Amino acid sequence: MHALATARSLTVSTPLPAAGRTRERFELLARTAADDLTTARVLEAHLDAVAILAEHGTPPSALPPGSTWGVFAAEASGVRLDAVPTAGGDWLLTGTKPWCSLAGRLSHALITAHTDEGRRLFRVELGDPGVEVLEGTWASRGLVDVPSGPVRFMAVAAEPVGDAGWYLRRPGFAHGGTGVAACWFGGAVGVARALSAGTREPDQLALWHRGAVDLDLDVARLALEAAADAIDGGQAEGAAGELLAARTRAHVAGAAERVLTAVGHALGPAPLALDAAHAARVADLTVYLRQHHAERDVAALASMPRTTTGWPA
Repeated sequence: MHALATARSLTVSTPLPAAGRTRERFELLARTAADDLTTARVLEAHLDAVAILAEHGTPPSALPPGSTWGVFAAEASGVRLDAVPTAGGDWLLTGTKPWCSLAGRLSHALITAHTDEGRRLFRVELGDPGVEVLEGTWASRGLVDVPSGPVRFMAVAAEPVGDAGWYLRRPGFAHGGTGVAACWFGGAVGVARALSAGTREPDQLALWHRGAVDLDLDVARLALEAAADAIDGGQAEGAAGELLAARTRAHVAGAAERVLTAVGHALGPAPLALDAAHAARVADLTVYLRQHHAERDVAALASMPRTTTGWPA
């Protein structure tokens, strides 16, 4: 799979977040997404896992050569993954984890599981015989090649990464969430390219759509650049990082959704029905954007602590 080869090739060379080159990291994700959102989806998760391990003390160069990684941290009603310590001090995972993207093709994953002390992050080899990918559950017409169904774990050996709660407490949690927004932005850029692909001279309404899309993409780009600078400046830790990530994700997700609408209004049904590449971009971005929980995430934003509301104060 091309996306996995790309991920492997960028494991060591991609700048880590908060290391002074976060803009470059976000630009890489956005450029990749503008060309191929499937590759970006795989790359983002892989690089997020690499960054999490680096934050915990394992540099990218120390990872198994050629390994590919995912991060499986979602929860769902009716399923549960538990981590149980053995008498010898090892850990075993048993249960079912939902939303495990590309679990059948990755070599490793970072997975959250329930312990007596709370949710904890573990490092797992997905080639373990106790790992069963539950096939036939991914019905999506977007991100078709990134199946994200459940996985069953049966006494699978796991290595703890941080103590209980570390995965959510660490500064990099906000950084990783903002990296996802860079992919949404790139995906919107790829969809918007269809506006200039036609041969007809645009009329005034078509020009209005192009201008509106330009403004939305500019807002998203500025939000990501400001977030990258704040991350590198040490201003995105704790509550400040949570607030920054929530704002940036909402800005970019909103802009991307408006781009999808504007392009659809401007071009009508023809490219969706007759241009396979464009139809795939629209479907991919529509599915990917649902990692933002829309009104629920914006409502949560309103209750987050802050020291300023901007200017004027």
